[in-house]
Amino acid sequence: MKEEIYSTLSDELLIEKAVKGDTLALDFVMNKYKSMVKSKARMYFLMGADREDIIQEGMIGLYKAVRDFQPERGIAFKKFAELCVNRKMISAIKAASRQKHIPLNSSISLNKKVYEDDEEETFMDFIEPEEITSPEAIFIGMENKNVMVNYFARELSKFESRVLSLYLQGKSYSSISEITGKPEKSIDNALQRVKKKTEKFMQRMNAE
Repeated sequence: MKEEIYSTLSDELLIEKAVKGDTLALDFVMNKYKSMVKSKARMYFLMGADREDIIQEGMIGLYKAVRDFQPERGIAFKKFAELCVNRKMISAIKAASRQKHIPLNSSISLNKKVYEDDEEETFMDFIEPEEITSPEAIFIGMENKNVMVNYFARELSKFESRVLSLYLQGKSYSSISEITGKPEKSIDNALQRVKKKTEKFMQRMNAE
């Protein structure tokens, strides 16, 4: 089967085939990196938009990465794809913010990194500042870090913090349910409360 053959090829060869019109090669690459797109989508709490909308934007970014990839530049496709996906998601957030006539930082990323090598982290670890070039730094001003930490330490319950931490690590609702011993509906309710508290925090910061 072609799919088995494609699994043995490097990203560079797969993309070369895709660019030349091999639709099966394109589908293979898109499916291969769809989990990466979903992981990045978890980073963003977008006001007024569904997570599926962000995933869709990320998939468009992934397609553009395939189309624009230039291996001679010496960057691995995975890194290039992550950059393109991030940019597309951020562009979508900017567009949504303009449409709502609200400041850009009303959309916020709560994740520290996309990948943490399966290391366990607390919720507070996710809101530590990074380099100014990171996507997170676009949405969280470095000077607001301590204010944000104090706000969530005060406003989030232990259960909400635990659920959010697990969710940002890529755990499914069913997995979080098993770990916490709570029904999936409780998990969903907790995440919705966190999102509302996030929006409240950003609205307060915008008003100051």
